[in-house]
Amino acid sequence: MKKIVSLVGIVVVSWFLVNNPLADTYVSTLQEKSVTVTANGSLYTTISEKAKEFEKAPIDAKLDPVWKAIPGLNGLKVDIDASYKNMKKEKKFNEQKLVFQQVKPEITLADLPPAPIYKGNPDKETVSFIINVAWGNEFLPDILATLKKHHVKASFFLEGRWVQKNPDLAKMIAEAGHEIGNHSYTHPDMSKISSSKIHEEIVKTNDVIEATTGEQVTLLAPPSGYFNNEVVKIADQQKLKTVIWSVDTIDWQKPSPDTLLNRVLAKIHNGALILMHPTEVTTNSLERLIIEIENKGYKIDTVSDMLSEERESYNTKK
Repeated sequence: MKKIVSLVGIVVVSWFLVNNPLADTYVSTLQEKSVTVTANGSLYTTISEKAKEFEKAPIDAKLDPVWKAIPGLNGLKVDIDASYKNMKKEKKFNEQKLVFQQVKPEITLADLPPAPIYKGNPDKETVSFIINVAWGNEFLPDILATLKKHHVKASFFLEGRWVQKNPDLAKMIAEAGHEIGNHSYTHPDMSKISSSKIHEEIVKTNDVIEATTGEQVTLLAPPSGYFNNEVVKIADQQKLKTVIWSVDTIDWQKPSPDTLLNRVLAKIHNGALILMHPTEVTTNSLERLIIEIENKGYKIDTVSDMLSEERESYNTKK
């Protein structure tokens, strides 16, 4: 009798499950999910297979026999899960919706021994304006206005004496979001002074810049580009990188704006450090220079950002 009751119970439960509308809905949902998983699984596989075409290996920083310290550059790796999430609604592969992760190089600029820097990584489509300031006050407001108009950040290297005499202008530069660097205190030929004097020129300038603007300095631009190994070593001890330049406007010679533009644009390159001063010709050329540089596909940023391993563009086809 118990066996008969159990059998009847099983039959009733089975009938209820088969004819229950909720069960129908559950089965349909499972079928739909199965179809979606199959279709999107193919998309996931496609992304996984194509990822290698778009990825780039990181580039280590190195010491070049000519250009000295060259920064490294992050690699690019496709984030397959995030890319799949970006594309699953369309259910088809779209390279514009790939999501990348940056991969750090094994050797960075910080890992290299102290050495001067003349330019950034040749694979990074970024350039920087180095604006050395020890005079030219009358042109600074217009230069700052042009930079602001075009949303460009530059690196201003300030002489210590100048900062003490012109604290308001120094603050104006810092408050505009530009990078502040060390350009010595008295503008000497740093290759011809003693180690103790080099130390004094650097430390005194760092102190007056920080006291005036609140900015901590990380870069040194020796006056006129004159330096020796002792300058680079002492700067490194003060946690400063020594930067020179790879493109010179020679604006102090008072060229015409066209001459200055041609001089820069003929030599522009990835990672260019472009030297200029607050002169009349630079003031009159700056807007055109920014437009022409950006039209060539370069981003203009501070020296520190340009020297970083961060990639500015994820356009791996460029």
